[in-house]
Amino acid sequence: MSFCWTGDPAGRGLLGYDRGMAAEVFEVRCPCCEATLNVDAETRAVIFHKAAEKPPAIEDLSAAVQKLKGEESRRDQVFRKQVEAEKSHGKVLEKKFEELLKQAKSEPPSKPGVRDIDLD
Repeated sequence: MSFCWTGDPAGRGLLGYDRGMAAEVFEVRCPCCEATLNVDAETRAVIFHKAAEKPPAIEDLSAAVQKLKGEESRRDQVFRKQVEAEKSHGKVLEKKFEELLKQAKSEPPSKPGVRDIDLD
């Protein structure tokens, strides 16, 4: 199928395939926000916009309050665990240091490494 220049006197440059198109309004749904757009075919402009209806964020207020109260106790429990872990963290580090120091003392001294200045 070939399309040819019609030589429209108004200078709009219509091609042969859209010459017989009637002025219509198309309804298009946005893939991102699900809004409905009405687009004029002739002007290619949005004539009408209707945002998609969103469900309410909280359907049952009492259930949401109970959920928040449960989260408060969970946060408190996690905080207490972290405090206990932080208290014992110093003891763990001290024991690791003592073990590594004992291991370093029991091994024979190794040859010192080569310094960059020694290579010259």
